[in-house]
Amino acid sequence: MTNNNIKNEKDFVDVTEKLSLKKAIPLSIQHLFAMFGASVLVPLIFKIDPTTVLFFNGIGTLLYAFITKKRIPAYLGSSFAFISPVLLLYSQGYDFQTIQGGFVFVGIAFSVIAIIVGYTGMGWINKLFPPAAMGSIITIIGLELASNAADQAGFPVGLSNSPTLNVTWVIVSMVTLGTVILCNVLLKGFLKVIPILIGVIVGYITAFCMGLVDFGTVNNANFFVLPNIKVAHFNMNAILTILPATFVVVAEHVGHLKVTSSIVGRDLAKDPGLHRSLLGDGLSTIISGMFGSVPTTTYGENIGVLALTKVYSVYVIVGAGLISIVLGFSGKMSALISTIPTPVIGGISFLLFGTIATSGLRTFIEEKVDFAKSRNLILTSVVFIVGLSGIKLTLGTIELKGMGLATIVAMLISICFMIFDKLGIMNEAE
Repeated sequence: MTNNNIKNEKDFVDVTEKLSLKKAIPLSIQHLFAMFGASVLVPLIFKIDPTTVLFFNGIGTLLYAFITKKRIPAYLGSSFAFISPVLLLYSQGYDFQTIQGGFVFVGIAFSVIAIIVGYTGMGWINKLFPPAAMGSIITIIGLELASNAADQAGFPVGLSNSPTLNVTWVIVSMVTLGTVILCNVLLKGFLKVIPILIGVIVGYITAFCMGLVDFGTVNNANFFVLPNIKVAHFNMNAILTILPATFVVVAEHVGHLKVTSSIVGRDLAKDPGLHRSLLGDGLSTIISGMFGSVPTTTYGENIGVLALTKVYSVYVIVGAGLISIVLGFSGKMSALISTIPTPVIGGISFLLFGTIATSGLRTFIEEKVDFAKSRNLILTSVVFIVGLSGIKLTLGTIELKGMGLATIVAMLISICFMIFDKLGIMNEAE
């Protein structure tokens, strides 16, 4: 869909402009479609109610619009940065309500960072997590999940260590993966923005044809249900395992805001301010975590829709949030989404988790990380080994490994380098 029918003397619809319902509703649905596949994928991986997550995504989007004075067109969807620590906690026997407690503290940390940024700017974060560290941490998040993707896709590796190939699962997962790849490289316009949604649909149809879909739960589901609210429990080990991912989402958020600013033609980091944007995301995550959902983040898919349609109106995004809230009350929708078979998720994850890892490698390139400098080489090398080797640090009942431990190590090394710089004893320039 394009905005040919809503152009006036300009060739775009500005951030604060309102549209008639006749024009706004289809544009809002378009934004919902753009985020739907990716945002629903997270609760499916976590095995929780996807419509409850959609409900809180909508609540978070409206809260974000209010806090940013309706000047930033951004939809808040489910964050991928927490998949690795959550699956780690599941493997240790924690239930989702305990994991929610970690999400609440992520939101609190996000909000505190927002307040600090409002007074000091982003310089300290860039010092604490230079590109060499951030790129490594993001790469680890994706690579840690590789075995999960293979396991869900039906291959004899991964968490189950199954000795045999599940041919049916492999066919479904590879059809799903192939569809997403072809959509990415062949389609144009809006269809290029929703490859995950198309892949899920094609994979779902394939799974149905191979007898992997049972509509019994859909037939028995009510049309109207209340969101599945579950209040968070708090456990220090769960909190410390999840908390390090906060800085990854902060970096992602800042990057998205820069891209959105360039698209809409105004510096959103100054007006309404980066601190307001971070605070909106942080408060949304607190609410989501407290009552049964997942951490939220701004979505690249929706930014892509802004660029394609040149409709930047916040009111269109608010409309998408309202529709998302309505879907949270649909029992039929919840049941239908829950029937998506595991190999469909596995096929999507094959590319998705690899894309997360590649995003970390892209950070090295875009930020022009110079590995001829000892500090960058050392930081990246040590963080990779700590994060991918399986090293565990146990302090009482608290266990740190993978991305969480790598993040802490990156912070400690960066702080040491900063001290050496201040003392003037480093043998190379900062």
